[in-house]
Amino acid sequence: MSEKPAILYIDDEEANLLLFKIAFEGSRDVLVANSPEEGLRTLEENRNRIRAVISDMHMPKMNGVQFIEKAQEQINDIPYFILSGYAFNDEIDQALKENKIQKFFTKPFDRSEIEHHLNGAA
Repeated sequence: MSEKPAILYIDDEEANLLLFKIAFEGSRDVLVANSPEEGLRTLEENRNRIRAVISDMHMPKMNGVQFIEKAQEQINDIPYFILSGYAFNDEIDQALKENKIQKFFTKPFDRSEIEHHLNGAA
């Protein structure tokens, strides 16, 4: 197992998972999950390595904010972010105000913007 710090990205679209992994893997491990449920399992299994979590907003069964609320029940001392192709909305705004998420990123993502925030976290 690698000793590099890891980030976790959750998205229900396989192409997005692949693009994210290619864009960000290097100095850190990029763990990916294609559902919120898989994301929660991956988070639990790698809790000592994961330094940040980024989630898509629109997914089946639970959205990104709901996923993050559940994930924070497991680990609440790392930063969480939302990455979405959809517009900023009231639920995301509320999550930011309540410090559930640190930042909202839009798709297509700006690698340098996300990297800037991850460097402070991972």
